[in-house]
Amino acid sequence: MSELRFEPADVAGVRFTVSPVWETVSSLWLLDNPVRHAVHLSWIDRARVTARRPEVAVRIRSLRGLARPRRWLPDFLTPATTRADVTLEEQLDQIAATAPDVVVRDLLSTTPSGPLSRFGQALLVAPRELLPQLVDAVRVWHDEAIAPDWARMRALLEADVAHRAAQLAEGGAGRVLDQLHRSLHWLGDRVVSDDPFERDFDLGGRGLALNPGVFTDRRVLWNLLEESMPAGTYPVRAVGTLWETYPMPPGDPLARVVGSGRAALLHLLDTPATTTDLARRTGLSCGSVSQHLAALHAAGLVVRTRRSRHVFYRNTDAAMVLLRAARGD
Repeated sequence: MSELRFEPADVAGVRFTVSPVWETVSSLWLLDNPVRHAVHLSWIDRARVTARRPEVAVRIRSLRGLARPRRWLPDFLTPATTRADVTLEEQLDQIAATAPDVVVRDLLSTTPSGPLSRFGQALLVAPRELLPQLVDAVRVWHDEAIAPDWARMRALLEADVAHRAAQLAEGGAGRVLDQLHRSLHWLGDRVVSDDPFERDFDLGGRGLALNPGVFTDRRVLWNLLEESMPAGTYPVRAVGTLWETYPMPPGDPLARVVGSGRAALLHLLDTPATTTDLARRTGLSCGSVSQHLAALHAAGLVVRTRRSRHVFYRNTDAAMVLLRAARGD
């Protein structure tokens, strides 16, 4: 069990972000344990084929040496961010700029979970020389395995962040932290985390950066070192919807009223989604989705909200009445 102690400034400094690097690095855990991550099997099947391609395997070897199942990650490899719209390149630049003594410190901090890999041992000796190789490995794995599905992943992650922002506005930081995950409890001046790490950590007025994780499954994972920004990654909401496509129910009565394309969108918009995500899940083109959404918005059946560069759509109460009637609820 771990405890994170908060000062008033820490409560005010709770923020939610999305981390492309975290998703890229943590995804490698799944390749060696697909049964545990069965919800992602369709992605795992594709990613394992990608990882075995010789031109990819040789370039990601260094990253696979650090991102091993049941091993802690060095904090510099998954830098915390204060922005929800941070890009992969910005985070890679942050990794590349890591001071050699920080690389060494973070590598050594992982050894309680197991010995360093061969690359980890080499990086410990020559951090300045080998860090560019590691940065290249992260970029290659993202481009090959994450980028084809990043729009879908990002839509899910940003929908989670939007949900937390609404909780924050309605109930404050204490409510958000207490409901973030079943393993966390807010006790007024601290968070108690039901985990095996046994950390007792004072945030010291630096706040706490939190990001949802697509490939984070059972507990909140912490980046807690005195010299770096405190951060945590928690399992994203509704991960079971990430890879699903939506087959239209046969004889759907709603489709006879508003058309099959618009009905398909309404069935999916119980949770916020972007145009790109809806296109992937329905098989419609982005142009068709945009036209249907414009009509549904004009009819008062969907609302839209903007978060950074992305627009999310969600059903209104009127749409939910129609859906319940069509579903026989």
